[in-house]
Amino acid sequence: MQFFSNLVLIVQLLSALAIIGLVLVQHGKGADMGASFGSGASGSLFGATGSANFLSRSTAVAATLFFGCTLALAFLANGRGGAASSVDRSLDRAPAAVTAPAPAASGAAAIPGALQAPAQGASAAQ
Repeated sequence: MQFFSNLVLIVQLLSALAIIGLVLVQHGKGADMGASFGSGASGSLFGATGSANFLSRSTAVAATLFFGCTLALAFLANGRGGAASSVDRSLDRAPAAVTAPAPAASGAAAIPGALQAPAQGASAAQ
């Protein structure tokens, strides 16, 4: 299962890089105005409008692949494809039983760290 997760992650990264490259190569809407005045776009590899269609379709395919890989990684990380998370494991355990403290024999003496009242003889010496 780890191999499949790594494979999907690699495909996702490659498709993200392809999207970045394809978007940077494409021309904006204002670039079509220059082609109408004979900027030589008709002599390109894909024809006058062929590059725009090819690049936009390639971008759509790369985007679809990217979103598919994202959904696959989310599905695998959800716990269905792998081990349960620590939160899921802690919910499976039964809560510990609460026990009441034992009754104190002499009041404040049973409380650890409690201040003791001074003895009567000690208060007379001061």
